[in-house]
Amino acid sequence: MDKQKETVVPSFAISLEEVEERMNLLQEFIKNHMKKGEDYGEIPGITKPTLLKSGAEKLCDVYGFSKLVEVKNRVEDWEKGFFHYEVEVSLINKKTGLIEAQGVGSCNSKERKYRYQDAYTIVNTILKMAKKRALVDAVLSATRSSGIFTQDVEDMEADGAEEIEKPSTERQRRYILSLTKEKHFDEDQLRTFCSNVIGKDKPSKDWTSEEASKIIEALQNTPKSSIIVNSDKKR
Repeated sequence: MDKQKETVVPSFAISLEEVEERMNLLQEFIKNHMKKGEDYGEIPGITKPTLLKSGAEKLCDVYGFSKLVEVKNRVEDWEKGFFHYEVEVSLINKKTGLIEAQGVGSCNSKERKYRYQDAYTIVNTILKMAKKRALVDAVLSATRSSGIFTQDVEDMEADGAEEIEKPSTERQRRYILSLTKEKHFDEDQLRTFCSNVIGKDKPSKDWTSEEASKIIEALQNTPKSSIIVNSDKKR
């Protein structure tokens, strides 16, 4: 009876010395075998470096993990152009066959970095991003490295972190030109249209990637008939 009332206090599975040794080995591996900008990144305003996909895969290799990737939920609305994926990644110890950790990640076409892009052309990108987020989540858990790294900040809207504006690409600008020709814009109409969309008058070479995406979306949603009417009014 007394034995049943005894409080069982769990003991450490490994010694403190072994814990310290493992952490030292991890830090040594990061220092000697992981590259800044490729395996991890440093973002102004964020105290810990962020673990990138390449770094997560290196840690899987050195720890002897195999990856099991499963799409747990998906929304593919081809009519409205909305796509959402939830992914689970399980890391399996190759020696024991046991699951060491599981990570989850999701991504959708309404996120800030994707909302101004053509959702139909980036479906695979959205799925890959969900997989990457799940992988990084699992690796941080399995390797106990969340004290060293954080989740990839490029995937999070961190408070106070300054957002770096990426310049528009040549492909975006060519596509805009193609759309304006299709909708019979002249040069003045294009300049006025773009200024109204992004709220400022600036040369196309100075557009940011987000501004170019906004212009593309606006052009795609502008019927030809309205452009012709506006053109006639101008004349």
